[in-house]
Amino acid sequence: MIHDFIIIKDGLPLLVKNFANPSNIFCNGDTLILVSGFFTALNSFSDSFEDLGTISELKLSNNELKLSFLKENAIPNLIYLATYDESSKGVNVQRVLRKISKTFLTKFNINQILNWSGRRNEFESFEEILKKYHEEELEETDSKFKERVVDLFKSVEEKLNEEKDLKALKIERQPVQDLPPYCSRVPNYAFAQKINPKHYLTGELSQNVFNHIDGTKSIGEISEKLQIKHEQVYNVCKNLIKLGFINLS
Repeated sequence: MIHDFIIIKDGLPLLVKNFANPSNIFCNGDTLILVSGFFTALNSFSDSFEDLGTISELKLSNNELKLSFLKENAIPNLIYLATYDESSKGVNVQRVLRKISKTFLTKFNINQILNWSGRRNEFESFEEILKKYHEEELEETDSKFKERVVDLFKSVEEKLNEEKDLKALKIERQPVQDLPPYCSRVPNYAFAQKINPKHYLTGELSQNVFNHIDGTKSIGEISEKLQIKHEQVYNVCKNLIKLGFINLS
């Protein structure tokens, strides 16, 4: 988030717009004048050593804010400065400063800027434009944050799906266990008339198995239907054979 915009001319603050804490050092009377003079001197220093390149960003060790500034090439000693926190990227803040530079020179006559008397209220009408650029950058930062959150969730979802697919693949590759021969055998009624198992069978398991016998389902199919072990169905069938109720084919 951008906290301040400051336009400096000849070492003096030409225009200041604060969007966060109005008591910070960059918006404070005498301190602001010192800051303006400092950045003007800093830019003059960089101009004296062309091999060093231009200075566009600073980070103060005892302050969470970073400073990004842009020198206006069309007008001597005119600097655009922005303070911002870690939620904004320096490259984005620089882009905003370039927009401000272009709009400022379009809105005001160059001679008006060159002949500035030192009164800050001469350019107060530009504050609404600064507010507009601040809101645009804020929306972009919020949008980028939401995009990162969405991307993070997508990444987690993809990872979970990969693990799920890998688990399913491992299950597919597991060798199928050989089923006992009796699992394929089909129990049939030993007589044509169906009996009521409750009259002869006391156990619930035996009654359930008996009720699923229809002459078509195998022991294996009955065990899967009832979600019990194959051996349990087979043992019930053996008891039913002893009672003369069924036979196995």
